[in-house]
Amino acid sequence: MKVRKAVFPVAGLGTRFLPATKAMAKEMLPIVDKPLVQYAVEEAYASGIKEIIFVTGAGKTAIENHFDHSCELEHMLMARGKDAQLKMIHALIPEPGSIIYTRQNQPLGLGHAIWCARNIVGNEPFAVLLADDLIQAEKPVLKQMMEKFDELQSSIVSVVEVDPKETSKYGILDADPLVNSITKIRGLVEKPKPEEAPSNLAIIGRYILTPEIFTILQGKETGAGGEIQITDAMARLLKTQDIYGYRYQGTRFDCGNKAGFQMANLAFSFDRPDLRERLLPFIRNLIDKY
Repeated sequence: MKVRKAVFPVAGLGTRFLPATKAMAKEMLPIVDKPLVQYAVEEAYASGIKEIIFVTGAGKTAIENHFDHSCELEHMLMARGKDAQLKMIHALIPEPGSIIYTRQNQPLGLGHAIWCARNIVGNEPFAVLLADDLIQAEKPVLKQMMEKFDELQSSIVSVVEVDPKETSKYGILDADPLVNSITKIRGLVEKPKPEEAPSNLAIIGRYILTPEIFTILQGKETGAGGEIQITDAMARLLKTQDIYGYRYQGTRFDCGNKAGFQMANLAFSFDRPDLRERLLPFIRNLIDKY
């Protein structure tokens, strides 16, 4: 089985970033000069994904427009001889039919958002990418995971060690010790209190799942926060198949919170020599000031 499709749940309201996200999708917030969702889509295509499935909600038309032609803008760039910018805009537009949109019409959680893509995914393994988790890596994290999937032919989630005090923010693994970056999962708990967490090994926003997960999500059982949790569904999936955790190679930025978002902007800015030269003196002065 090969992974050809990737699901992007992008229906969330982004309330942590209000008022910036009142009229703009949180996935369109920029890191330097590209929106978060573009980094995730580029990771998917660089990993070999052939079909992108966006699970959207109300107010998300900016995402659709971003990955489509903008005739007025393109004509203006052409008329002014801005060939580099025109080429960059054209590079955003995928092959016709390779991006599909479906709606999550109720905010019932990540598990429900994934379930909404069931008829498009069909009976094959698929990836899930959460644009909030932006990862700097020499080899795309999803590609790393797809190579492991080719070997194991079983569901895989990306994992990271988190501060034990923060387990209540994540799906947490009860798992064997990591060996060559892989662990076999014994159990999963969604957002446990620190004193109840089986470990500090947390799932972050990259998954490869087999289609059996849809049968479990069909039951629409709710968990933490009254939502349909993908962690709970995977815990039930463990009864019939192995699931693995993969400790990816790369640096993750949690852009679902304001501090992580600013850290990502700094890190990606420093990758740009033109910006680094301007920012370094400013940051040094800022550090001295505070």
